[in-house]
Amino acid sequence: MRQDSDADFGSFDFMAVKIRMKRIGAKNTPVYRIVVADGRSPRDGKFIEELGTYQPLKKGDNFTLNLGRAQYWVSKGAQPSETVASFIKKASKAAAAGA
Repeated sequence: MRQDSDADFGSFDFMAVKIRMKRIGAKNTPVYRIVVADGRSPRDGKFIEELGTYQPLKKGDNFTLNLGRAQYWVSKGAQPSETVASFIKKASKAAAAGA
């Protein structure tokens, strides 16, 4: 039996939660869902919550994002991918400009 109380954290499994994109589009027609997922799950595997979509071939406003839920997950420690982080930044600027 260990006497060290700090060592008890080693017994917990902390889930590395990521905010990333999941591909759902057909061949040569990429469409992505922006999802919150466990970092260990595959790219197109199961996810915790869907936050929005991204259509790279569409001109202009090509992504949707539930900014409130994205900020909630980031506050809980979820790590956004580089692309999703740029979407969060753009959506935050658009929300600030619109308010």
